[in-house]
Amino acid sequence: MSLDDLRKELTAVDRQIVDLIAERQRLVGDIGRNKQSTGTGTRDYAREKDVLDMGRTQAEKLGIDPDLAEDVLRKLIRSSLASQERERVIAEGKGDGQRVLVIGGAGKMGGWFVDFFASQGFDTTIADSNVGNGPGRFNSWTDAGVDYDVIVVAAPLAVSGRILAQLAVLKPAGLVFDIGSLKTPLIDGLTELRSAGCRVTSLHPMYGPETRLLSGHHLIFCDAGVPEATQAAKELFSSTMVEQLEMGLDDHDRLIAYVLGLSHALNIAFFTALAESGEAAPKLAQLSSTTFDSQLLVSAAVAQDNPHLYFEIQNLNKFGLGPLDALCDAANRIRKSVANGDKEGFIDLMEKGRQYMALRG
Repeated sequence: MSLDDLRKELTAVDRQIVDLIAERQRLVGDIGRNKQSTGTGTRDYAREKDVLDMGRTQAEKLGIDPDLAEDVLRKLIRSSLASQERERVIAEGKGDGQRVLVIGGAGKMGGWFVDFFASQGFDTTIADSNVGNGPGRFNSWTDAGVDYDVIVVAAPLAVSGRILAQLAVLKPAGLVFDIGSLKTPLIDGLTELRSAGCRVTSLHPMYGPETRLLSGHHLIFCDAGVPEATQAAKELFSSTMVEQLEMGLDDHDRLIAYVLGLSHALNIAFFTALAESGEAAPKLAQLSSTTFDSQLLVSAAVAQDNPHLYFEIQNLNKFGLGPLDALCDAANRIRKSVANGDKEGFIDLMEKGRQYMALRG
């Protein structure tokens, strides 16, 4: 067969693969509706394992890479779960015409919440300085008023603190919550809302705006002294598969100083060292390794993110300097052990890390 003939045959197989994916998605839709009608949970981990095990076994029989088969099936499973979750959110929509205002709704995470509420049947209004005034859109949140069932504050951290304090003066009757990645700059506003008798709580989505499937992701709920408000916020996500976590406001920022602050700083230090090394990127790419490539992938994503938000996460957290000091101390200890030829000290650092990682797993 000629190359063109072989390519035509390959194209025909690719079409069959796409047709089979479409058939699988149709069956997934039927399964999802069956689960909804019988009250069955969306995710079945035992079933997923059976599918993946089957895929690996079948791949081995056919002489193809089992990892390839598993990767393909994992992507199909995640796509299926995302479709089922989205359909369940819509079917169990709690909006029923209720009104929600998303302050900062033209931003990335604000936009995610706009889409989420709209899918549940809420009458959704956006207030954002980056939009023009029009139906359901206000350039200033003060022009939008506060007569809503839910008000979400999704503005930058420093701005969100001021907005929460201003809302406390207006005393909205509906549920109010922020989605800030730090709570230190927001505590005064949250406290003022609680003192004003408002139904206020605080959320932190531990996922990005590109997230379609909430399964495997965490959503943190920080009670601001109004437990019924926190419970009402949790119920908004009851039809999703998101992992709901509860923690205090101070606990949140202390832990986030490591989860976000330390990890961000580590990646910024990594790409800063590379950028100032004088070594050209193409030359380093030729010498890539598994560890280097993995670190580079994460650091590249951090480098493309919002520097203003990252600075706020570092600068506005009252617990923020501790992890940075620990990072500097750890780097200095590594340097000292290498400079002094202290093999035992270097090995000790790695052993302690291995033990910590084993406990974490």
